[in-house]
Amino acid sequence: MGRREESVPFAFVAESDHFRSNVTPPRRRSTPSEILGRVLLGLVVIAGLVGSLLLGVPALETPDPLDDGPDRPTAAESR
Repeated sequence: MGRREESVPFAFVAESDHFRSNVTPPRRRSTPSEILGRVLLGLVVIAGLVGSLLLGVPALETPDPLDDGPDRPTAAESR
């Protein structure tokens, strides 16, 4: 009986020639202008959220049910 020869028994061995190293290069340090840009972007986002809360909260308030509303004329009550 003939023995069947496989060129590569496992798939990961066949793909091993595609990878040269598993070591990643060190990350590039951010410049001061990039850091300042990120800080300013964060401040703009936070200011937008705070501004939307300041403008939106009064619009969400419901009127007090115990409040009589505008003053009624007293002539209607004396009848």
